[in-house]
Amino acid sequence: MNRASMAAARQATGEPQLVAIHPLPEMDGEMCQWEPAAASANVLLTALAQDVHVSADWETKPPGNADRAPARIIKDTYPTYSAIAVNLEKDEVLLQDENLFGIKVFNRTDNTPPTASFTEPKRRIAGGGVTKMEFNCGLYVDPKTGDIYSVTNDTIDTLTVFPWNAEGVMKPKRELYTPHGTFGISVDEDAGEMYLTVQHQNSVVVYPKAAAGEDKPLRELVGPKTQLEDPHGIAIDYKNGLMFVSNHGNAIVEATDSGKFEPPSITVYPLKASGDTAPLRIIEGARTRLDWPAGMRVDSEHGELYVANDGESSIIVFKITDSGNVAPTRVIRGPKTHVLNPTDVYVDLRHNEIWAANMGNHSAVVFPRTASGDVAPLRVIRSAPIEKKALAIGNPGAVAYDRNRDEILAPN
Repeated sequence: MNRASMAAARQATGEPQLVAIHPLPEMDGEMCQWEPAAASANVLLTALAQDVHVSADWETKPPGNADRAPARIIKDTYPTYSAIAVNLEKDEVLLQDENLFGIKVFNRTDNTPPTASFTEPKRRIAGGGVTKMEFNCGLYVDPKTGDIYSVTNDTIDTLTVFPWNAEGVMKPKRELYTPHGTFGISVDEDAGEMYLTVQHQNSVVVYPKAAAGEDKPLRELVGPKTQLEDPHGIAIDYKNGLMFVSNHGNAIVEATDSGKFEPPSITVYPLKASGDTAPLRIIEGARTRLDWPAGMRVDSEHGELYVANDGESSIIVFKITDSGNVAPTRVIRGPKTHVLNPTDVYVDLRHNEIWAANMGNHSAVVFPRTASGDVAPLRVIRSAPIEKKALAIGNPGAVAYDRNRDEILAPN
């Protein structure tokens, strides 16, 4: 292991959730570029010059030529989409780009031909420090004003709000400082309340929709009785007054200050639940097919719950009344679907369509609302050549080298 690898491994913090493995001898020239050593988000520095060696006193006596550009960089140069929303009034689809830190806006009817490298967005909100979008993973569009709500998950801990026609590098019109590890967002428009899931403290926090700055939550759902375990997606059923939360299953045992792994689940609560409130019911078990469930949407009109099932690369649909170890009523999955590691879904009842944002292949896909099985999408919006899969490098906290397999491993 070289000096950079050892230093990164020693400084790693947080809980690894995803491993990206890259064989050394098969680097794609388009992905591995010569670049300055400036900090970048989803970048893995893979090699220093051959003459940088590790000695017993390397921490106190670093080599004199250590301040130099890396010999090689692995970096995904294409967008990876973590969340999706549709502005029905403007007929636009918005895709949250967690890799390049920004939001891409397309026409809702855009469709990338198989022979095309990608579809150019009609406009984009650029990422970085000005927009306060880093590791942006949650997205909501106000149905009346078109305002864009963007949730960040890791480094900035800020929810930002932009006007519907925002473009380029611009300051948000409003900022809200959120708990560390905030992921999903859903809004109760009638009550003017905004629901956010928080991974690290296993909670749901509820703010006024117009909250800004250091405003405090109106209420919080948190505690061992809630059975919230690394919550990600959240969906509100306005008609029946229910809240659905998807959980990866990473639980904390408060009495021992330790952790454990539980099966993934969807927990269901009264909409106004707060404090240490037990769920009304739980969808959990092998028959559910839940595997890293992420973004969700409720279709109250048809009594259905749509789930982006990241680990299985599927979209699964439950009845909103389901409970226990129950099979989905429909599953969209297979090579024809182009669904790969989806992390969010959107139900468009005006056009009777279901959308999915794919972290695994730089795309968004749309199906008829009642689609099931291994079916081709109605349309695909692709932001990279069709053969390019995402590198699955997301905020790597360490790096290691497997000498036996000649592979680089990066927990994210």
